[in-house]
Amino acid sequence: MQESVTQAATTDQSQEHQPGRGRLGPLLCWAVVFADIGTSVYYTPGILYVTVGKLAGFFVLLTMVVFVLLTLKYAEVSARFPQGGGVVSVAAHALNPWFGALGGMFILVDYFLTAALSCLSGIFYFSVVFPALGPNALWITIAVLTLLGILNWIGITESATVSLIGALIAFVSDLAILVTVFSHISLAEALHLFASMFAGNAVTPVKLLVGFGGAFLAFSGLESISQLSPVMKTPRKKVAGLALLLVVVTIGLTSPLLTTFSTLLQPQEATDPLKNSQLVSLLAGHWGNIWLQSEVAISASALLVFASNTAIIGAYHVFMALSRMEFLPSFVLKRNRLRGTPHYSIALATGVPIVVLLLVHGQLDLLGDMYAFGLLGAFSLTCLGLDVVRWRERQAARNRAAALAELRESQQNGHVSREADLALTAESGLVLNGHHGLQSSQQSTHGEIVESSERSYEGWRGLWYTIDFYLGVITTFLVTLAWSINLVAKPLATAFGGSVALLGMGVAFYNYRSHRLMGRLPVPVTTIEDHLHGSILAVLTANNPHNEDVIRTALQSADGRPVVFLYVGEPRVARTPRLFEVVDPYLEDEQAKELFGKAESQARRAKISTRRYVYRPYEPGTIARVWQIVHPHDTIVPADEVPRIEDINPDRISYEISPGGGMQVAHMVKRW
Repeated sequence: MQESVTQAATTDQSQEHQPGRGRLGPLLCWAVVFADIGTSVYYTPGILYVTVGKLAGFFVLLTMVVFVLLTLKYAEVSARFPQGGGVVSVAAHALNPWFGALGGMFILVDYFLTAALSCLSGIFYFSVVFPALGPNALWITIAVLTLLGILNWIGITESATVSLIGALIAFVSDLAILVTVFSHISLAEALHLFASMFAGNAVTPVKLLVGFGGAFLAFSGLESISQLSPVMKTPRKKVAGLALLLVVVTIGLTSPLLTTFSTLLQPQEATDPLKNSQLVSLLAGHWGNIWLQSEVAISASALLVFASNTAIIGAYHVFMALSRMEFLPSFVLKRNRLRGTPHYSIALATGVPIVVLLLVHGQLDLLGDMYAFGLLGAFSLTCLGLDVVRWRERQAARNRAAALAELRESQQNGHVSREADLALTAESGLVLNGHHGLQSSQQSTHGEIVESSERSYEGWRGLWYTIDFYLGVITTFLVTLAWSINLVAKPLATAFGGSVALLGMGVAFYNYRSHRLMGRLPVPVTTIEDHLHGSILAVLTANNPHNEDVIRTALQSADGRPVVFLYVGEPRVARTPRLFEVVDPYLEDEQAKELFGKAESQARRAKISTRRYVYRPYEPGTIARVWQIVHPHDTIVPADEVPRIEDINPDRISYEISPGGGMQVAHMVKRW
């Protein structure tokens, strides 16, 4: 059957090996992520206090352990999927394009509630300085969201430098509050304060599960690191790892302590319907002075509104990505003539949070309760998808290791198995959890390759990959457990998130069905990591009038064999993407999507069981590289492309004559 996975490596070689101007290093990536996660501490204490009381700080600290494990997986996601997209790319690649669409719905729910919750919380904090704003917080929030939508329509974009300034101000303010509090209480008093959390509070299994599930609100925003992949400097895994290490340190120093002090040192304020949304600023004023209180209130308000704008930007980019994947209608992609911005996507990303605010009448605790569905759903699907990708690679690595062992035995017996020899080509190097443990050169002997492979698979590095894999499985279990708990414990979140997800998937199904009725099916591209012996490789090129002849000939020649459709697109124009933009050249290539859709429709009618779709922007040697990986028996190309194909040495070439007498299609046959 067709492999429904999204191609994970679509960036051009120049971008992979050259950082490029305007790309983000670890510090700026930290700033963007911290400017999102760091705002959670401003509203989490009050919302969590309503559910678990004085144990709010304990549960944030408990969930911090899972957060650290999550950062390990998200660092890998950022490296594996340089096109961005986060959960959409991971789920589509690992499971199925429909799971990618479902992941998109989850993250949209998360973005909608982030925009509403952050903006409303920002207005509440600003009302610490200007109390008259408090009674009108709902309508002021709606006005601010509308203004943010207009600014995005005009074309104001997110700035990593501005994020850095905001993140530094917020972090320094958080540290100033903690220093102020510790200057007034001794270490013994602080320890006694922590112990008092459990006084009269029996931590029952039910409370433990509910608190664990609810405390993930303190770490919302982690998913933004995977959206930064297209603008991240290389090597991405190192950059993302360093950025998330900074996130763990800064969040670990501030979030658990601020939550604990905000709730335990201000029990009356924590139960007040208005003041529990201003706890961090009030803590600064109670233990510091009015100036620190005002500074925290203003900086928190600005950063929260900034986080709301980040959510709007993220949401409309997800809308556009889902539309390019043909799950949402094409009007979502339309740009206005005046500013060149996607006004329909921006309107949806801004309008839904406004509707949500009106439905809950501006109640912050209700927004917090609704938050869990999308956030934890996206976390769970991302973790599961990455586990599936890792498991597949481990299985492939074991198969290759077995082939290498067979080769060694054959060498000792004086002959070499051809199947084992084929396993040693550079294109099918040993892969463990996305790390190439075998990087052989063409000059390496078979014996050297065997020894290198065994060191990579059985040595300390292989041991770490195994530990990393099982840590990932544990992380997936814990996050999915938290999501499952919230599905039951927070029915409002389940009702809202489930309704949005079902509505979105309904639209996706209708859109898919419409394309199918028109004879064009949405097709995800696939990766090719190993040989498909005896297969047909059908090469399609940009703007070639004989592409449909190639499709027809390939399907007629298949005779039950696998068919790989390779589309070679136009050369990519190097540019620096915008923050949170999903950069996948296939999704922007309408001709490629149309041809793949026609090929898929015809392949289904021809009952071709194994069919794969590969997209590559043109580079010298592109076709030859795919040819070397696939090992096809017959490579079918437009006849006029044969002189331009280099590094392919077929045994024979034959041409198919069209009814008009012209040569349209060439067969390049190879017996491997």
